[in-house]
Amino acid sequence: MAGDDTPDNALELWRSFPLDPRDPQHGRLRASDADRDRIHAVLARAYAEGRLDRLELEERTGLVARARWLGELPEVVGDLLPDPGPGLTPAARWMPPGLSEQALIAYRAERQQALWGALSASVICWVIWALTGHEFPWPLFVMLGTGMNALRVVFTRDTRIAEETQRLRRKEEKRQLKQARKRELPPGGEA
Repeated sequence: MAGDDTPDNALELWRSFPLDPRDPQHGRLRASDADRDRIHAVLARAYAEGRLDRLELEERTGLVARARWLGELPEVVGDLLPDPGPGLTPAARWMPPGLSEQALIAYRAERQQALWGALSASVICWVIWALTGHEFPWPLFVMLGTGMNALRVVFTRDTRIAEETQRLRRKEEKRQLKQARKRELPPGGEA
C-alpha cells in the first residue's frame, strides 16, 4: 500500500520496536500501547488486502489487546509478513510457534463438546419424554442445565483462549527449563 507506514516484512516490523519482542531478554517485558499499535497496523493491512477474514481479524485483535508481554506479539503476525531469511538470530525463534493457534483449537474442541453434550442430552430426554407420555415437559430442565454450560463456554471464549495460551506457555517454559537443566548436568547423570 502506497503511503502506508506498515512494514513490508518481518525484519522491518521487529526493527521498528524499541526492544525486539523476539529476543528472550525482552520477551517477558511489558508491551506498551505503541507496541500493540504496530501489530494492529499489520493486522489492519492484512485485512484490507484480504489475507484475513473478519473473524480472524477479531480473534487476533483480541489477542493483541490482551497481550501483556512483548513476547506474545510475534506469534500473532508470524504468518502475515514475509520472513527476511536466515539472517535472523536464534532469538527470533525463542517463542514456540502457534501457542495462540493451539489454544484456539483447544477452545473449539471444548465448545464443540459442550454444544454436542447439550444437544445430545436434550434430544435423548425429549425422546424418552415423548415415548413415556408424560404431560410435564421435564426435559426443559435438562436443556437448561446443559445449555447453561454450553453458553458459558461460548460466552467466555476470549478468557478461555487466554487461559489456555498461558497454560501452554507455562508448559513450554517448564520444558525449556528442564532441557536447560539437562544440559547443565555433567556426563554420567546427576551432580
